[in-house]
Amino acid sequence: MTLDPALITGYHAHIYYDAKTRDTAARLRQAIGEQFDTQLGRWHDVAVGPHPISMYQVAFAASEFPKVVPWLMLNRQGLRILVHPETGNGYRDHAIYPLWLGEPVPLRFEVLRGER
Repeated sequence: MTLDPALITGYHAHIYYDAKTRDTAARLRQAIGEQFDTQLGRWHDVAVGPHPISMYQVAFAASEFPKVVPWLMLNRQGLRILVHPETGNGYRDHAIYPLWLGEPVPLRFEVLRGER
């Protein structure tokens, strides 16, 4: 079965950090906000949803992917980043379709809705 990429309505990038890397994450966040057409989500200094460590989310349109993702690849400053599509299936978006920049973070998939 093949899926049509037109199912993708946008993307999320989850930028993970800890106490030692929060300033780096803040500088990255500021640069993203200044350079790209994105929506910057709130800081989450505690686990939230499937994300077991601190992170913030960056949402962007599919048309921004070729601008945002290559930039993140080169400028992530050692931070771990999850990039996933928005297809309407939270489980598949995080568990089956993701792109990881850096070492993956073990997500809590059991909290996600969607077909497995």
